[in-house]
Amino acid sequence: MPKIVDPVERRQAVANAVLRVAAREGLEHASLRNVADEAGLAIGSVRHYFAGSSELMIFAMQELARRIDARIRTHARTLLDPDQPPGTDRREQTVLLLAETLPLDAERREESALWLSFVTAARTRPELRPRAAELQTGLDALVRHVLVEIERAGGLTPGLDLDVETRRLSALLDGLTLQAVQHPDLVGPDELRAVLRRHLDTLASG
Repeated sequence: MPKIVDPVERRQAVANAVLRVAAREGLEHASLRNVADEAGLAIGSVRHYFAGSSELMIFAMQELARRIDARIRTHARTLLDPDQPPGTDRREQTVLLLAETLPLDAERREESALWLSFVTAARTRPELRPRAAELQTGLDALVRHVLVEIERAGGLTPGLDLDVETRRLSALLDGLTLQAVQHPDLVGPDELRAVLRRHLDTLASG
């Protein structure tokens, strides 16, 4: 009997191949041919699931966002759980949540480098811009949600402009990510966490 291929799994496998090629050789080398070779498929099989390179890149960006979002949601559920025991360090939970967007280890460093590659490519590839904008919008929404929850718990200095603080914290995370990807020997995980904690301290009431 012919092997039954799950189209969802096959598209997922091809997207993962894109990310592996891009991480190893750069996004410019993630051609249909190279991706097909990485996935162990004929190029015709890749074209069966993706109309062209642009559709493939967009799907790979979605897969990258899904990976990051899955980890963030785990921390978000813990942070927002109303039944946490007394003495729970919500500040540290906030740091853990936001730190999931930073390149603190090999896996997250690779994801951050890929994210920067896609965002840079979107400057000259209009078809990628909506997805790049969604990634940034998602980060901004996460940051604002965190700040709203801190404010609700009485942890923000009264009178802060949440729009401004959302942009400020989002820009900080972007900047730390860029520096850590470009200079991993100079900007390590401990420093990334320390800068993030220090910024949250400047927002704290009292």
